Amino acid sequence: MSDEPRQSRPAMPAGYGVPESDEGMLDWSWAVERLETARNYWFSTTRPDDRPHVMPAWAVWLDGELYFEGSPLTRRARNLTVNPAVVVHLESGDEVVILEGEAREVGKPDRALAERLAAGFTAKYAATTYNYRPSPEQWDRGGLWAMRPDVAFGWSEFPKTVTRWRFPDA
Repeated sequence: MSDEPRQSRPAMPAGYGVPESDEGMLDWSWAVERLETARNYWFSTTRPDDRPHVMPAWAVWLDGELYFEGSPLTRRARNLTVNPAVVVHLESGDEVVILEGEAREVGKPDRALAERLAAGFTAKYAATTYNYRPSPEQWDRGGLWAMRPDVAFGWSEFPKTVTRWRFPDA
């Protein structure tokens, strides 16, 4: 992502104790480090009948976007086809990173991106019990999604470090 997001405090009830000053807010690089190294990402989408759906999945953070996979038959993909709004949360409730935005189906990625994604997924997930090593051709027929956040939230020490990031294109 070319432009850094704007950093601020999110609006929260006064009783939560979120500081009014900028002191203690986290740099976006802190969130990026966690997005790059996370193993599981929790995706929250909305079903066509407005009921929520949450499911963990693997993903790769690359060039300011979160890339994730899913057959068109998955509930997540079917939900996103109707309503692209998505919230993604990393596993930790202590070192929190939450992304909000819209997902888009990538289609067949160009070769350079496909190679980078295959390398990224392999680096993160080959050592798992699933030995996941996708080839660059993995997404030639679809199943690849991306989301660029509009806004993100994070903290490492609640409420002292609670930070909101708003992205320039949002």
